[in-house]
Amino acid sequence: MQETSLCLSVGHLLSYSMSDSNSTDFTNPTTFILLGIPGLEAAHVWISIPFCVIYAIAILGNFTILFIVKMEPSLHEPMYYFLCMLAVTDLVLSTSVLPKILSIFWFNSREINFSACLTQMYFFLSFFVIESGILVAMAFDRYVAICHPLRHSTILTNPVVAKIGLTVVLRGVMLVLPHPFLARMWPYCRTNIIPNTYCEHIAVVKLACADISLSSYYSLAVAFLVIGMDVFFIALSYTQILRAIFRLPTKDARLKTFGTCGSHLCVILASYIPHLFATLTQRFGHTVALHLRVLMANMYLLVPPMLNPIIYGAKTQQIWDRLLQLFTHKGT
Repeated sequence: MQETSLCLSVGHLLSYSMSDSNSTDFTNPTTFILLGIPGLEAAHVWISIPFCVIYAIAILGNFTILFIVKMEPSLHEPMYYFLCMLAVTDLVLSTSVLPKILSIFWFNSREINFSACLTQMYFFLSFFVIESGILVAMAFDRYVAICHPLRHSTILTNPVVAKIGLTVVLRGVMLVLPHPFLARMWPYCRTNIIPNTYCEHIAVVKLACADISLSSYYSLAVAFLVIGMDVFFIALSYTQILRAIFRLPTKDARLKTFGTCGSHLCVILASYIPHLFATLTQRFGHTVALHLRVLMANMYLLVPPMLNPIIYGAKTQQIWDRLLQLFTHKGT
């Protein structure tokens, strides 16, 4: 009975959209309809619980990182400046999609304005590219700190850190800018239903009744060239770091130095692996069930903002000590 009602509701949406698109050949639809997680609509309320918990942890964790770094003068150095940039990026990344996802799950609020859809698309794509650039900057910081410790303060001065941050932001802003402009350029005369929880780029442009090769190829170029280059530079930095670590005289020194890089390596894996799986399954995993593809597409936007502050809070001794100190003072 539940399955029948689910089919009827989806069928109603499809018939409504198709009849509307048959009567009007619109260039830009007024609204899109986000289905949520197709096939799991009956479980939306239950799925919203872990999503809500993930969002709450991401908000609390990243604001805690920002607060501790601001309040603790000893943390005013390049590594923690980059960590603050990462926290701000994670807050924007998760906030660009989570509120709308929860409104779909809780209130069945599936409609999203066409311009709002493109704006959401731009924000999460640009800030994902920005986050990738910040991870490269953090890898470079660890390389200088371990391989050239005596020159760290002279190489990574505050003006240099500010220039790196500005470059990373401008790269993300400019490289992603063509995505919404190209998406707005296509005529949409098929349907306005997006089988996803947010305005994922390929899911949107696939609705266009035109040759979307330009959008598709540009998206792939950004995904593979930018992310590929970032992963290459991160791997290069850590190759040099590992060589320096293995040249250290004692085992304790090697373990201590490697421990300072462990949190960054965990963050890198948490950021890139879900994105890689999501990209591959969205484009090439046609045999993978649709609800699994949608869930994977959500994970690469939601999980890293939650994990990053947890990983750095647990692995970075200065942050952990300052956090414990705050709670100890409150308890006394």
